[in-house]
Amino acid sequence: MLNGIRVFSSDSTWRHILLSLGATVLDTPNVLDVNLDNIPLPAAISPEQLKSLIVQHADNTRILKSVFGNKIPQLSNIQQGIIVALRRGGGMTGPELKSTLEHLPASVHTIENAIYDLRKLCGRDFIILKDGVYKIGSV
Repeated sequence: MLNGIRVFSSDSTWRHILLSLGATVLDTPNVLDVNLDNIPLPAAISPEQLKSLIVQHADNTRILKSVFGNKIPQLSNIQQGIIVALRRGGGMTGPELKSTLEHLPASVHTIENAIYDLRKLCGRDFIILKDGVYKIGSV
């Protein structure tokens, strides 16, 4: 039901339920993944309602549309992850991005190359680096 979706919850009961629904349950929160602790849940919720809420919060398309509008360019998983992480997190250092993208095979060098490619695609000021922190600039 939730196969492929990575979810964090600090509550052991929710962790057990999420595992039984097929989610990958994380031990620490990550800005790219769903944090169940941050989702307001009704007192009584069906598995279908829970799935819908989790999928809604896992949908990075909304974030990409907030950056690009309806014309989202074709991006690699790493490029999408960088944009989503920077938008959700407000700004991150290279090592923070690497940590956030831990589920992707990405070294700091790979991330820097992806940022270079994003700048070529979207303009030099798309991702800015100030005081060691990457942020989304202008499209």
